[in-house]
Amino acid sequence: MRRAVVVKLGSSTLVDARRRLRRARLSRLASELVALQLTGTPVCVVSSGAIALGLGALDREVRPSDVPSLQAASAVGQGLLAGAWQRALASAGGRSAQVLLTADDVRRRTSYLNARATLEALLAWDVVPIVNENDSTATDEITFGDNDALAAQVALLLRARLLVLLTDAEGLFTRDPRAHGAELVREVHDRALLADLDLDAASASGLGSGGMRSKVVAASMAAGGGVACVIASGAQPGTIARAVAGRAVGTRFTAARRPVSAWKLWLRYGKPPAGRVFVDAGARTALVSRGASLLPVGVKRVEGAFRAGDAVRVCALDGEVFATGVVAMGSAELRRAAGQHSAVAGVPEAIHRDNLVLHDGSDD
Repeated sequence: MRRAVVVKLGSSTLVDARRRLRRARLSRLASELVALQLTGTPVCVVSSGAIALGLGALDREVRPSDVPSLQAASAVGQGLLAGAWQRALASAGGRSAQVLLTADDVRRRTSYLNARATLEALLAWDVVPIVNENDSTATDEITFGDNDALAAQVALLLRARLLVLLTDAEGLFTRDPRAHGAELVREVHDRALLADLDLDAASASGLGSGGMRSKVVAASMAAGGGVACVIASGAQPGTIARAVAGRAVGTRFTAARRPVSAWKLWLRYGKPPAGRVFVDAGARTALVSRGASLLPVGVKRVEGAFRAGDAVRVCALDGEVFATGVVAMGSAELRRAAGQHSAVAGVPEAIHRDNLVLHDGSDD
């Protein structure tokens, strides 16, 4: 089976200012997705809009800020959203399935693999999965935060060919696109260049939770894992086809040349860190340049309370995070072993190389 294309649609792409479904646009997008599917490319959709539709159905004009109200609105709107997608895709000759995920599903390895298997089975059956966060059960502490992050996780989980983030903007601009002198950024090769851009302008629609910053973070996450990403307007017909064909549209984030393995992608982006381990310069060099495991002798400080099997951020002494790894011992044991040679500490390594991923994209 060919690698999938993941398409994420923001609330403002599917829902108008009165919180009504943009039926004509949804119908057109569904037709474009089915047309892509007919070329042999599996298609997975991450769709926002449940909360906005729920608020519209309830005649509520103001988006609430408290979690219970948002979850209740999502519960009302989720069925409306799934039904709308089912009808639109069926009219275009396609089939759909609803898949609801929580961040905890991605953070737990077993659920992560189950989610992948389910999505892959649906794609193999030529069914378009309509993925959304299970807002009704997510908590403040366990949440993707927005569907841009969810879309990046789904793209990484599927090892997708491309992630397309459709929004109400043409792409990433050098500043607020409404400001004089704003220019569209056509391609991003070096994420360090993003430091000079104004990414804080929120979505003008007020319907969704994400702005351009969340899309850039999601695009960078996907690209670092080997999945190219395009941020483009969902209002323009043919955007999806042009993005998949590699033609100029929106802003394209090029994929890392050496993508990280599926396990390490999950470790870096899906498993929450329980603490931080600070290492000396020698240990950092061994990890980054020589592909070594982290030995207790290189550990200088331990923060947090964690157990063997938990994920931790690996930091230089100045606090820079450069890796994430699964520890072979708990925090108390590692504090006792820190600075000691393995023979003295009685443990071979603090983090085995197979359970460590670097954050600069150079890992394999």
